[in-house]
Amino acid sequence: MAWKRAAIAGVGASRQGKLPGETAMSLATEAFRDALDDAGIAKDEVDGLLTMPGTTSPEGPKHYLALGEHLGIDPKVTGSLSMGGATAGVLIQQAALAIDAGMANVVACVFGDAAKTGGSKFDASAGGGDSWGIWGMFGNAANSAMGARRHMALYGTTSEQLGWVAVNGRRNAARNPLAVMREPITIEDHQASRPIVEPLHLLDCCLITDGGVCVIVTSPERARDAKHPPVSIWGMGQGHTLQNMGTPDWWYLPHQQDCISRAYRMAGVGPRDIDVAQLYDNFTIAVLFWLEHAGFVPRGESGPFVEGGTRIALDGELPLNTAGGNLSESYMQGWLHVVEGVRQVRGEAGDRQVAGAERCLVTGRGMTLNTASCLVLGPDR
Repeated sequence: MAWKRAAIAGVGASRQGKLPGETAMSLATEAFRDALDDAGIAKDEVDGLLTMPGTTSPEGPKHYLALGEHLGIDPKVTGSLSMGGATAGVLIQQAALAIDAGMANVVACVFGDAAKTGGSKFDASAGGGDSWGIWGMFGNAANSAMGARRHMALYGTTSEQLGWVAVNGRRNAARNPLAVMREPITIEDHQASRPIVEPLHLLDCCLITDGGVCVIVTSPERARDAKHPPVSIWGMGQGHTLQNMGTPDWWYLPHQQDCISRAYRMAGVGPRDIDVAQLYDNFTIAVLFWLEHAGFVPRGESGPFVEGGTRIALDGELPLNTAGGNLSESYMQGWLHVVEGVRQVRGEAGDRQVAGAERCLVTGRGMTLNTASCLVLGPDR
């Protein structure tokens, strides 16, 4: 039996891309207004505010104070959290629990960043600490490259198979008028793109963009009176490991499988019940791991599954990242994956709508790959 004790009533996004003159605050504000309009809910009803500071947000843990003042909100429930690409899922979970406990009625979960124009660089030492830098471990790609290389060594996964994830994302982004990268790419383009960290090419890596996103969470009853059909939170989960590369199985990230299993149990569903998936794709290899962790394919068989792109296409067995994902739509650290999941369940995705999509799996991961979040979204019935 699905949980369904909270629902998403509205989603909003700012403009995306390279936006000179904008700030994390201005983009978060734009997304907040868009989400309220999408929900048909007045700002005065918002009594919960949960935020994720952007990489260019100067406030740090006081981000909720600054944004709340800027928006003119005095919430009952509030706070800021940074868990990388897992944050959207975790904040929505916190909002859902606050709604269920009666601590708030309408919670806005908000993110904004000016990472493209604000001078933020994703080039810090990778791994468990600064000492990894002396071995050349710099940038988030380095951690994922190690997992990709191990997957290739054990299971015969190829760079071309990774490329099909990128090609699929770009193909879907071409149908998304808000996507940053819409020009089609081929496997040949992928293979010819410059190397970043072996075996990852440029087109294996996510974008860096400016933008903002907001998700409005409320009770099922209030959501039924909103502008659009409510999207119910059927299940949710988290998975964490506080270990690092010194642990032999760290490369496979088994805590991600735990995260999804918990969400499945809460939702009363399994992989065969999922119609469409928005899988966090900071790098193409991430999608292969998620496919295995979510039970869509056995361990080691994700490479052949994505090869050719037909199984993961909009009309395939398991449509993936239907708006383009982090690789082609925009890099909002997983927040737009939630937005697209909501639109798919509502049946409002236009040219990229998956026929009959009712149940959507949304995943996120972050913090040197040590933390993961998961939502199962579905209709209000």
